[in-house]
Amino acid sequence: TPPPPHCRATTAMTSVAAALRASPAPAVSTSSSRSSRRTRLTTPRGRGDLLVSAASVSAPEAKTALSATMSVPMKVSEACKLAPKIAMPHHPTYSVADAIRVALEEDVADVGDISSLSTIPIETVSRATLLAKADGVLAGQALANQIMAAVDPDLMVSWSKYDGDSIAKGELFMEVKGSAHSILRAERVILNFMQRMSGIATLTKSMAEQAAPAFMLETRKTVPGLRLPDKWAVLIGGGKNHRMGLFDMIMIKDNHIAASGGIRQAVANAQNYLAEKKLSAPIEVETSSIAEVNEVLALLDDASFETGAVSRIMLDNMSLADMTAAVALIAGRVETEASGNVTLATVHGIGQTGVTFISSGALTHSVMALDISLNIE
Repeated sequence: TPPPPHCRATTAMTSVAAALRASPAPAVSTSSSRSSRRTRLTTPRGRGDLLVSAASVSAPEAKTALSATMSVPMKVSEACKLAPKIAMPHHPTYSVADAIRVALEEDVADVGDISSLSTIPIETVSRATLLAKADGVLAGQALANQIMAAVDPDLMVSWSKYDGDSIAKGELFMEVKGSAHSILRAERVILNFMQRMSGIATLTKSMAEQAAPAFMLETRKTVPGLRLPDKWAVLIGGGKNHRMGLFDMIMIKDNHIAASGGIRQAVANAQNYLAEKKLSAPIEVETSSIAEVNEVLALLDDASFETGAVSRIMLDNMSLADMTAAVALIAGRVETEASGNVTLATVHGIGQTGVTFISSGALTHSVMALDISLNIE
């Protein structure tokens, strides 16, 4: 049985790996002094930096030891076949393998990693760890396995934390052994995905805890090309996904209402479209006042008007008092979603109004990456 697509090295990645193996080992002058055998390969240390030591030199004393719960090492080609702790959301056309390929290829173009090729003998084998430099929620662990498998399926990896687990500042939660070139090839791409996803998951967890009993949703305000990883991170953080895109839900917003001639006409047009195309999709109607909520409710109560697909009313930028009143008027006939001015400071109050969902674009468009570094020892 062939491995899942995300575990198969692409033709381009295979070519890169082959080129690395075929490259002549650079001449390296190494002093007998332990301290002089350590070589920095990056700019001054910052977020996601690397400290590289010659493979034959003992690792410096670590401030934090690897967790005793570290999993048994396995090849990443096998690790990436394991079911993730939190499943990836579905998108009919998005390919994680393609996203990984693009991220890896943009880093080397058609040349390669000339920093590693020029300084590290090609046969060098190293050990590296991932270090949490801030408290947060880990996200991107399963994706990291896929990235490493695309670079070098023979890397050996073990984890003590998985997607959705809390990580603490100073904690080492992953170990990888294998080709130093392969580890450095994957390092930045792993961190770019993991730091962003972990930042999203960390903020989502904080907001979801404050929003209860309402559920937190993200929006479509994601990084272009990273829609699925961004929404996956929300799930990992304990939130729920809003529509994946423009294709899986009809959301009648203010611009649609204005362009179609009003709420009644917009809903009628949407219901007719679904009937004509023989499609099944939920309809959400945006409202910004109690008057507009009553207008939608009048349509729901009109037996002669088709509203079978209308499943949710959005309460956009309403005061807490108006949201509470709107929820009482809707009385569970459809779901409710609060939107607008959602922050850590406001989300708890919004959650107490009785709404079903709270959506926040800030979960993905204004997130701060969680500080994580990879270190070769």
